[in-house]
Amino acid sequence: QVQLVESGGGSAQAGGSLRLSCTTSGITFTNYCLAWFRKAPRKGREAVAAVDSDGTTYYDDSVKGRFTISKDNAKNTLYLQMNSLKPEDTAMFYCAARVNGLYGARWWDVVNYRDWGQGTQVTVSS
Repeated sequence: QVQLVESGGGSAQAGGSLRLSCTTSGITFTNYCLAWFRKAPRKGREAVAAVDSDGTTYYDDSVKGRFTISKDNAKNTLYLQMNSLKPEDTAMFYCAARVNGLYGARWWDVVNYRDWGQGTQVTVSS
């Protein structure tokens, strides 16, 4: 049974940093494409970043240069380092997983991910 548990959310001021973690079980990390999504109030769930089974990373334009996605295969943990936070980054952040790589194909599409965590809230104040 696949389980994804996010942690590390909280409050930060604009310009600050947070690091999110997603602890997983029931998956073979190297066979999965893993991603972070977020959902802000009155908006749909949008992709933030992904790391494919081959290690290739993808980012939404809104976070390029500020966020870094990484994974620790030995710990089966996914990370999202968020720097230079902005108030518009305020959202519930979710990690997501799908077996087999996407190799860039629609990595941002929620329908491509089967397993989801419960989310962790990030609030950025100005």
